[in-house]
Amino acid sequence: MAADVYNKGALWEVKNGNLVPPDRLRQDRSDSPTPGLVEGTEPGAGQEGAMFVHAQSFEDLTADSEPNTDDKAAEVGDSKLGNAQEEALEGGEEEAQEGGLVVEQVEEGKEKVRNSNKAKEEDVTSEKWRSHRKHMFVLSEAGKPIYTRYGTEEALSSIMGVMMLLMSFVEDKKNIIRSIHADGYRVVFLRKSPLILVGVSRTNCSDRELTRELQYVYYQIVSLLTLTQLNHVFQHRQSYDLRRLLAGSEHLTDNLLRFLDRDPGLLLSAVMCLPLASSARDVVSSSLQAAKAKNLVFSILLAGNRLVTLVRKKDQFLHHMDLHLLFNLVGSSSSFREGEGWTPICLPKFNSAGFFHAHISYLEPASDLCLILVSTDREDFFNLSDCKKRFLERLRRRSAFQSLQEALSMPSYPVSQVGIPELRHFVYKSKSSGLYTSPDFPAPYQVEEEHERLMGLYQHLHSCLHHPTRPLRYIYHCTETENLYALVTSGFELYLCFSPLGTKGLAVSAVNKLLKWIRKEEDRLFILSPLTY
Repeated sequence: MAADVYNKGALWEVKNGNLVPPDRLRQDRSDSPTPGLVEGTEPGAGQEGAMFVHAQSFEDLTADSEPNTDDKAAEVGDSKLGNAQEEALEGGEEEAQEGGLVVEQVEEGKEKVRNSNKAKEEDVTSEKWRSHRKHMFVLSEAGKPIYTRYGTEEALSSIMGVMMLLMSFVEDKKNIIRSIHADGYRVVFLRKSPLILVGVSRTNCSDRELTRELQYVYYQIVSLLTLTQLNHVFQHRQSYDLRRLLAGSEHLTDNLLRFLDRDPGLLLSAVMCLPLASSARDVVSSSLQAAKAKNLVFSILLAGNRLVTLVRKKDQFLHHMDLHLLFNLVGSSSSFREGEGWTPICLPKFNSAGFFHAHISYLEPASDLCLILVSTDREDFFNLSDCKKRFLERLRRRSAFQSLQEALSMPSYPVSQVGIPELRHFVYKSKSSGLYTSPDFPAPYQVEEEHERLMGLYQHLHSCLHHPTRPLRYIYHCTETENLYALVTSGFELYLCFSPLGTKGLAVSAVNKLLKWIRKEEDRLFILSPLTY
């Protein structure tokens, strides 16, 4: 195994030997992009600003979120929707459980719960349990077990007690324990009061990457309860068993962890769009924009784990993590196909203090097109149901529904379209838009183990490029089965996987060719002109 790295502070050298100094980076959009493009001019850059509040890779993820009280919609979500949780809490813990999202998940996730129970039933003393490459644990600050990915919380209560004891011992010495490395294992601790999250991994992911996954698990829990309710529960009873409030939602966290292992978007803090002709996407977006309601904040059309379009209230920006949690909610709950769903949902990176209410429904029962309408009013179900009807009427009247159905038949594209024979796979992220594009995984990586192995390699490259003290500008990494090349500029991030016969020179020359292809296809692969209400 070998790696060739390049320091982030040095200049970028293209194959023809020309240097592109940082102070002469191109400021305009170009038909022949170079790796020196700055943010806002790279392929896929939004023409009228981004849809997301922040599009960086990792730094934003580790910062604590605060309620966005500066804007009107956030205030409405905090005051009106916060009252629902307060009423539930005043009525007692049992009523709080009945009043939230969790009970609905018991009904709509039965099949997924049964599947996840197979992992829950594992004997924690068995070799099978120890052989898992990654474990996740959640416990309260009192040491009460809340969640484990494999095995039961009861069987692991003593292990979680040791974790709590270890953290307390270190903190008594006025220190903070962040990670332990021993015998090929990496143990990472994350305290998010009143919860403690612990990840144990024997993969090649870094501490930061494992912390990112723990952050997602934490925000998944907050999205079900709100941070206000979470703090309220433990302020009254430090030894409270939070599993009572989260009963039936374990499959959401299980599915999220599978999502983290397989989707590059969660690694890059970005979202992939459904490839769609720009004319058809414009019709869909304008139809969604026209079907608005007074308290509507976000209108989102999904196709599986791909974004078709997003229309937001002016001056309100969705965070990519909140959108990933919505992806996970829809993908984990088959009952939304049976009719129009109405569920409270906290968007923790937008406002962790209160619930929004989401109208979730598929355009057709057999279709993968799912419409999510997010409102600040808990009594808005019928208004949003009318919004959906008006949206569908406009789609059919303007013949856009047929274009969507055709796009669904080919939700991605083969890497062969790029025209680089040795290229097996790539992931490209536009920093200014917070969107990314990637082709289908080819035959060598369609098997689950190989798919996750390639994702692990991307994780390793990502952690090298974003190292907290020694970040790299690019890295060339060789294994026995593939060669990988990754680079980061002020405008984009790019990860490429080549056959093992590839060379570094080939990888460097492939970058310009790939960027030209992405520029040519950008209006099909990205949302360049997002709309607002």
